[in-house]
Amino acid sequence: MPVPLTPYIPDFITVHLGPPDSDAENVIVSFPDYIKNVASSEIYPTWSEAAIYANIYAQISYALNRVYTEFYRSRGYDFNITSSTAYDQKFIYGRNIYENIDRIVDDIFTSYIRRVGFVEPLAAKYCNGTTVTCEGLSQWGSEELARQGYDAFEILRYYYGDDIEIVNDAPIAGIVSLYPGRPYRRGDTGNSVIIIQESLNEIAGDYPLIPKIAPVDGVFGENTENAVIAFQQIFNLTADGIVGRATWNKMIMLYVGIRRLAELASEGQNYVNIDLQFPENITIGAVGPRVSSAQYFLLIISNFDSRVPSVPVTGEYGQLTANAISAFQSAYNLPSTGVIDEATWNKLYDTYNAIITVVLTDGFASSQGVSPTQYPGGEMSAGDTD
Repeated sequence: MPVPLTPYIPDFITVHLGPPDSDAENVIVSFPDYIKNVASSEIYPTWSEAAIYANIYAQISYALNRVYTEFYRSRGYDFNITSSTAYDQKFIYGRNIYENIDRIVDDIFTSYIRRVGFVEPLAAKYCNGTTVTCEGLSQWGSEELARQGYDAFEILRYYYGDDIEIVNDAPIAGIVSLYPGRPYRRGDTGNSVIIIQESLNEIAGDYPLIPKIAPVDGVFGENTENAVIAFQQIFNLTADGIVGRATWNKMIMLYVGIRRLAELASEGQNYVNIDLQFPENITIGAVGPRVSSAQYFLLIISNFDSRVPSVPVTGEYGQLTANAISAFQSAYNLPSTGVIDEATWNKLYDTYNAIITVVLTDGFASSQGVSPTQYPGGEMSAGDTD
């Protein structure tokens, strides 16, 4: 969680048809169908299109925040979100969908709101603004603003602040659990170890009996093991120094709570938390956060440039990553060595940064049908046109 992690649009979402602790049924629906249902249940199809767009952006972002933070999964539940308006947003299983809402959701379901400089989708809370008021968007207030001439993004800024942006064309994937799928213990390396180390360091700020881990290097050594044991003792877990599912879930739940990632006033999570200056050549066998960053850059680039294969963000520089780097180098006119030298590192970051700059927008009149901008497939510089 505290390392580069790209939010994505899940293929499907599991909805619990009642409050979290009820014995209600779970249903699995496609993410667009879930949003269409929520929008049809929460707002009126006769509202101004700008208001409808603004509300749907909020509904998408709220749901994605629940998925991204593993809000319920980390607490041991087998669903992603509930249908209870006391906890989440309204969902009526099997209801009819309004035609214009169906169209608008198809247009924007891969877009979401976030704070500038943060990774996580905004926990875009809202209420009807008449019988219930809250910190966040007023549904009826959004309609009044639309009638005054506000576009969708202006409505969102009115309620959530000027420091928000809309991410367009987020990748679509099956829901991926943060839990690495196996216990982690002394001697292990990689991205999951970085998550463990930085989560524990964050939690140690509130629980000083947990020793700080330094450096955060993706290597599960004695310091990490001691911190895990202290954490397990504090929270009545088996104190074996091994991060299994129970320890992992408790750790992520506390990290999300401390950083307030599931709250509207989140402390936020940055894309990368390491120095982005070139360190030294990165070759097969290297591990740690700089490898994670390079893999993350490749992952983003691969979504927009078919010449570059994607790789998992593991923090371990193996043959798969070397092959992807070699393909990237060939695509961008660099010597195809599979080694990340300074030229390759700078090109990786510049290409990634160009994508992020173009794919994100700081405001557009979605109510007028402006479509998301696509990355053009090459670098841009002063003087370029079209």
